[in-house]
Amino acid sequence: MDKISYDTVDEIVHKAMLPNGLTVYIVPKRNYSKTYGVFMTNYGSIDRKFVPIGEKEPIVVPDGIAHFLEHKLFEKETYDVFSTFLRQGASPNAFTSFTKTAYLFSATENMTENVETLLDFVQDPYFSDESVEKEKGIIAQEIKMYNDLPDWQALMGTIRNMYEKHPVRIDIAGTVESIGEITKEHLYTCYETFYHPANMVLFVVGNVDPEQLYERIEQNQQAKSFPEKQTVKRYMPEEREKVYRSDVTIHLPVQVPKVAIGIKGKIREQHGEEMIREECIQSILLDYFFAESGLYYEQLYAEGLIDQSFSYSSTVEQSFQFALLQSNTNNVTSFQDRMQDLFQQISDHAIEESLFLTMKRKQIGEYIRSFNSLEFIANQYAQYQFHGIDLFKIPDIIASITLDEVEQYVKQWITNDNVTVCKVMQE
Repeated sequence: MDKISYDTVDEIVHKAMLPNGLTVYIVPKRNYSKTYGVFMTNYGSIDRKFVPIGEKEPIVVPDGIAHFLEHKLFEKETYDVFSTFLRQGASPNAFTSFTKTAYLFSATENMTENVETLLDFVQDPYFSDESVEKEKGIIAQEIKMYNDLPDWQALMGTIRNMYEKHPVRIDIAGTVESIGEITKEHLYTCYETFYHPANMVLFVVGNVDPEQLYERIEQNQQAKSFPEKQTVKRYMPEEREKVYRSDVTIHLPVQVPKVAIGIKGKIREQHGEEMIREECIQSILLDYFFAESGLYYEQLYAEGLIDQSFSYSSTVEQSFQFALLQSNTNNVTSFQDRMQDLFQQISDHAIEESLFLTMKRKQIGEYIRSFNSLEFIANQYAQYQFHGIDLFKIPDIIASITLDEVEQYVKQWITNDNVTVCKVMQE
């Protein structure tokens, strides 16, 4: 295994690539009692059009299939995955995002056994017609539950406003109608295409011996056979720069209306440092203007336009990106108008160097504090490495961002055509 040292954050990562293409990362944390493992594939809900392995022509699969597949991998013909983990003192879970699917566990004992269980259940698919039909009812209930959540509907409503064709506009779980089309053949096709070890990462962090653990992982994988690695051909539709819709209202039984504002990023495929650099610049600017210590937060709060629910975030992926600001507010129109006025000011605003440095230090500090969380390290490191980004180098990247760089970015960040509003209100 290669040993990578990070002096800035005092971390050591052991890395190796197995002959089947699986990349393994192990981070020893001797002072921790807990160990956390994640087995992640570079496959998410947006991957709906692709060329299956062994085929020549692209297909389009039903929406929500990545999430459906995540559920079904826990079901086995001869054993219960959850019972196995629990018997070994571990707590398992999984998640599907727009771009990734991950299977994970946390435990304080039987680390090697739990890592092998994680590998074994994900690499042993079992789907039957009967179990697929049964799962449709379970996931349909989950979809209906999310349809009633104001925060989730505000997020998806804003994304649908921004994107006309990109599959990020489709709910991760799909719709009741789309999951009704899923068959076991669909599941096997997606599994065989996207769950090859070469398209996956295993990351383990905690109180483990890297060499001993890696030896067991290596033995586990050598005992299994996989087809030759092939590059997956994925298709994403062309998307215009401007937002699809500027405004939408969703009616739900909410006590206080919620307003979400999206800033659609430029459409371009990014990799590596360029991608994380843009995300960090956006985060610095959001902090600069809208953090509690920023320029505008106190004004908005004093005017009664926002409350403690106010939040903001930046999302930068290879094929889509956006910033999101949202708050509960009893003054929907006034909040919307005020934010529009502030956005016009932002484009021409001269960034104060002292406040810029404060926000940059804040972001570096937040990253370094996050390294105390095993879950954060594993999930973020695994996700970023698919894009050629090293999580432990991000504090250095943030430190290298210059005032001139941010000033140039803010001039083109917000335009009349790339801002949209989603309101969630009582009927």
